[in-house]
Amino acid sequence: MNAYPFSLAGATLALLPSGALHWPTEGLLVVSDMHLGKSERIARRSGTLLPPYETRDTLARLDADIQATAARTVLCLGDSFDDAAAADALAEEDLAWLTRLMAGRRWLWIEGNHDPGPLALGGSHLAQFRLGPLVFRHIAEPAERGEVSGHYHPKATLALRGAAVTRRCLLLDQARAILPAYGSYTGGLPCTDTVFAGLMAADAWAVLLGTPPCAVSLLSMTSRPSASTSSR
Repeated sequence: MNAYPFSLAGATLALLPSGALHWPTEGLLVVSDMHLGKSERIARRSGTLLPPYETRDTLARLDADIQATAARTVLCLGDSFDDAAAADALAEEDLAWLTRLMAGRRWLWIEGNHDPGPLALGGSHLAQFRLGPLVFRHIAEPAERGEVSGHYHPKATLALRGAAVTRRCLLLDQARAILPAYGSYTGGLPCTDTVFAGLMAADAWAVLLGTPPCAVSLLSMTSRPSASTSSR
């Protein structure tokens, strides 16, 4: 599967190339910030038209990850839809696809800042979720340990063969993991942004998505902190 294995608070986890998190012993698959319906929300609010394929692309990757991991539980870690109205505007075929993915397995929706979870759909709706030594929530809390969160859409830029390459990434230290955005149209916040200085330890790592994912010391990229450049 070309996953990146790591341990957090004694739990053995793996980051998949798609940006999903797998906890094999619990049969758990975690995705964050899918922002389904982003193109519909942008068109509704601003009139700007984007190719309306991001929901299907995101669902296709989710379908593949569920099949590859045989996940018994799927945890959506907040901002599953771009706003509450986007959940209601989901195309009939996309709703049928999502319903099929939910069938026969435990499905947990964590509340995000963009939406409270798709209340018209099934599954359980929670503010946060605790399992074993880990707590899952949308936005990191600095004092927490053994925490998995999302929200910030971290990304990293490296110089490879003289060219700058930017990829979404997982941020990881001894206390927490911050997942990359899973949605196809989501932006990203550079992992050098000062917001991460209050959350991540100096010896944290950025695990860049790819096949396989690649870990880089965050310290090597933070000599010149950047300002926030992306909304979440």
